[in-house]
Amino acid sequence: MPAAVWGAVAALALALAVGVGVLLTRPPRVDITRLQVGGEATSTRKPTTADETVAVAERLLRRLDPQSRLGAAIELAGLGIAAADLLVVVAVGSLTGLLLGGVLGGPALAALLLVGVPIGAWGFLSVRAGRRRKAFAEQLDDALQLMASSLRAGLSLLRAIDAVSKDTPAPMSEEFSRVVNEVRVGRDVTEALAEVAERTGSDDFRWLVQAIGVHREVGGNLAEVLDRVGETLRDRAQLFRQARALSAEGRTSGIVLLALPFGVVLLMSLSAPAYLTPLFSTGTGWLLLLVALGLMAVGAFWLRSIVKLRF
Repeated sequence: MPAAVWGAVAALALALAVGVGVLLTRPPRVDITRLQVGGEATSTRKPTTADETVAVAERLLRRLDPQSRLGAAIELAGLGIAAADLLVVVAVGSLTGLLLGGVLGGPALAALLLVGVPIGAWGFLSVRAGRRRKAFAEQLDDALQLMASSLRAGLSLLRAIDAVSKDTPAPMSEEFSRVVNEVRVGRDVTEALAEVAERTGSDDFRWLVQAIGVHREVGGNLAEVLDRVGETLRDRAQLFRQARALSAEGRTSGIVLLALPFGVVLLMSLSAPAYLTPLFSTGTGWLLLLVALGLMAVGAFWLRSIVKLRF
């Protein structure tokens, strides 16, 4: 490879690293009106290029995502980054991938990297969010037991929630700490807990919120109610694990069927690369590849709908 190409690659990689680093480490803007009695809001520093770029991304998000779905996904994934910042990082990564792909592999690789960066970022968010949902569900039983014990000890509901926020790991501690902070500034505790259920997508926690809401209306022994809810959730989790074990064969078969074509292509490219040359060098070959990928996507969706457990 010519030295000029390597120089272009190094320059693009350095530009990407510097751009992302400057964006992620930019200092927060603080209004000096916090120290003033009145007056217009002014900033303690002049806006930089990164600030202006993020401002453009924020305006774009307000138009394209008025319901803040991206922000909710980032929050659920537990990433300490704003939605506009992530959008800028993904855009820079996509453009860098486009340029690197064009230099190293031609238009096909450039288009693949241009599309692959945002898809990879969304996949990363989905995986992180799924892991946090799973961790939240696994920690719910311990949180219920701790709340019930705190209530039996004479603590109020808010103090019991505060105890859970201090004595449990993330993400349970983060969610309950947020509930405590919202209640302290005047929000109803049931509404704050209901938002946690919506944010995490946990049906089990939604049942807990309903039980707490009913108790606040009709009264009774909340600790006993939490014990019964926890027992129901444990039985439900045990049934789910049994059903998941029975459906493991179907999930494994789907993974094997989806990975087999890629494994065959990799093996053929190593043993007989000339055999696959027409597939990647002709228009008919690319058309067949697109059709095959489309059919595989349909098959993957079909298999997922078959083996997916619904409770």
